[in-house]
Amino acid sequence: MAGEHVVHSVDRRLGGTKLAGLVTDTAGARPGYRALAAAVRTLLLDGRVPLHTRLPAERELAAALGVSRATVTAAYDLLRDGGYARSRRGASTWTELPEGSRPTSVAAYGVDDGDEDVIDLAVAAPPAPEGALADALAAAAAELPRHAPTAGYHPYGLPRLRAAVADRYTRRGLPTLPEQILITNGAQHAISLTLTLLGRPGDRVVVENPSYPNALDAIVRAGLRAAPVPVTDTGWDTALVESTLRQAAPRVAYLVPDFQNPTGALMEREQRLRVLEAARATGTWLLIDETIADIALDVPAPAPFASLAPHGVAEQVITVGSLSKSHWGGLRIGWVRAGSRLVTELATARITTDMATSVLDQLVALRLLAGIDDVLAERLPRLRASRDALAAALTREVPEWRWRLPTGGLCLWVDLGAPYASALAAAARGHGVRIEGGARFGADPGTHEHRLRIPYVLPPHRCEAAAARLAAALATGLKATPPAHGREWVA
Repeated sequence: MAGEHVVHSVDRRLGGTKLAGLVTDTAGARPGYRALAAAVRTLLLDGRVPLHTRLPAERELAAALGVSRATVTAAYDLLRDGGYARSRRGASTWTELPEGSRPTSVAAYGVDDGDEDVIDLAVAAPPAPEGALADALAAAAAELPRHAPTAGYHPYGLPRLRAAVADRYTRRGLPTLPEQILITNGAQHAISLTLTLLGRPGDRVVVENPSYPNALDAIVRAGLRAAPVPVTDTGWDTALVESTLRQAAPRVAYLVPDFQNPTGALMEREQRLRVLEAARATGTWLLIDETIADIALDVPAPAPFASLAPHGVAEQVITVGSLSKSHWGGLRIGWVRAGSRLVTELATARITTDMATSVLDQLVALRLLAGIDDVLAERLPRLRASRDALAAALTREVPEWRWRLPTGGLCLWVDLGAPYASALAAAARGHGVRIEGGARFGADPGTHEHRLRIPYVLPPHRCEAAAARLAAALATGLKATPPAHGREWVA
């Protein structure tokens, strides 16, 4: 039930059925043990399988894959020889990384820095508003000397910034006190911190399918089990969400109801009320990600999800937000809005990992938050123009593709009509475009291979160029490529 918060160490274990589902592209490969070892190694480097995860017993994995135990034994031997696994005699086998090796999810940061001809469509986040950022930096620099004589550690966040975030929630229709706000190092930090605090290893977490990949990864790393509910072009099947909450008895439900990433869907008011009632009945925590709520292009910005919660349910709703989408991802400022008791527990838990958020960044955020309406008034028309330019260019270049034009958010969720997204993503690199296939956003292995998430955060002419390059990559013919399963970092 909601209300108990205990931090647990995580014993990560990967079941045979789950691992078999991740390495299905090895079927028929020869020799089988080398293909299996290579597939596990790739999943480990991709970040799809976390470090220090206990691999399935040899007999269990052999049964799940339908191969001999000798094949699995030989594959594990190869992984150990290469430094990708370790084990003790008579004990389990765990994933490891050899000295000097880097997961591609980390190596992808800054992958195209310095190459202006590469169009990066893997990141759905706009560049910084230069004028507003410069003004905020100047104001922060002037104020920083007042804080320099102090220790500079604020696990809850600077009081003035907590008050500013709380005031904005209040003005949006959700009365909030500063003690209900925790400032974090971005929304991803807020999500991971909350999941780790509330979840016990093995607990179920309801997630949307597709969903934000880094949140899905955080669920895996916390030792939690995803219980997916589909989000289609028409949005959520509320009856299915309700039945999943009843049957799975999840500890947490992670939802993105505002211009959902990647589909762009906007949850209707009646659906929100039904989800709240279902969560009340099951005692499920609702972790609501509102990082994209401000990017309302054709409709008014939605009120906070928690503003609809009846008194008895309000304490079960945890809201996450940040400045990454409204302003800039390079400014790592996010927050949690929750009950004051939970905020205290989150602040206590964070001290063991990061102590506090940078004072300088918080001072910059304080100035930016004060002028957020002016930034959005300039930013939203530009994003709308880029969205429309991308849609028109795709219609012209690849008329067989289909999508629903979102009323907000930062990307199109494109239906290719056939499962070749990973192959297209691989081919697009040769044409100067970095993009991820839809499988990266799937809560289940192998899903959404017929989809691409195409952000429209770049200027219209770059969006048009991206569409032309994708069409050129498609025209060259595609060689079958297994789904990426987290091959690159995305946002």
